[in-house]
Amino acid sequence: MTILIVYASIEGQTRKIARFVEDHLKDQNCNVRVVDAGDKTVSVSFDDVDKVILAASVHERRHPKPFEVFLGAHRKELAEKETLLLSVSLSAAFPEGLAEAREYVVEMNMRTEMTPDRELYVAGAVRTSQYDYYARQVLRHVVLRGKDFDPGVDEYEFTDWDALAKDVSSFVASTPSAA
Repeated sequence: MTILIVYASIEGQTRKIARFVEDHLKDQNCNVRVVDAGDKTVSVSFDDVDKVILAASVHERRHPKPFEVFLGAHRKELAEKETLLLSVSLSAAFPEGLAEAREYVVEMNMRTEMTPDRELYVAGAVRTSQYDYYARQVLRHVVLRGKDFDPGVDEYEFTDWDALAKDVSSFVASTPSAA
């Protein structure tokens, strides 16, 4: 089975997730191709691809513009493949944030006119050392307000790697539903 992974990362966690999924699928004897949606020089072929995994981070309520442009430009090819979206956000790290994480995907689907077959809301990471003063304050007083988390930590991953591996394996093993 050949799996195409298309990702867009801003701070690096989604790239790490895409590479983790790549390694996980290779361990399951899948052929895997990985494409960074932000790389304008790469040519993407959907030939011989059985399924597509789309992964993108969310910042300020949006997935990266190059990712959304990719989805819009390739919606016809993507509609012909079974797709799984990994929407990576801090909202997905907390039960009370899941509704907001779903809203990000609904808004993206409307903008791109592309809807994945399955969606997975994946908890992201905090990279405090990469943030300016304003971003650290938003993180502390808005995003993580009232959460059991020390915003003084330079880096913290909320990603549940075992759950991610299980969900990706389930997607790959599934049989496409008849349309």
